[in-house]
Amino acid sequence: MQHKTHYDTVSEAIDELRKQGFTADFNLQGKNIVCSEEQFDESNYEIVDVYRYEGNTDPADEAAVYAIKCSNGVKGILVTGYGASADFNFQKAQ
Repeated sequence: MQHKTHYDTVSEAIDELRKQGFTADFNLQGKNIVCSEEQFDESNYEIVDVYRYEGNTDPADEAAVYAIKCSNGVKGILVTGYGASADFNFQKAQ
């Protein structure tokens, strides 16, 4: 996984990833990611890229933006907390 570009903000990263075809919105459910009604375990998706952002004054503002491609071809984005507010189970799966 190599960063091609680093975007200045979370919203800029999301906008640019959507232009690259990462259009699904993923959410976490345990160690799995979920999009609409489809659920993918860690063996059925690949993290293509990740961008991390730190809040200027508040650690709660830290976020990670993941570009994800699933085994069935679905490409999407997952935004999670980063640092102390992160989901530890997802970070371990990377």
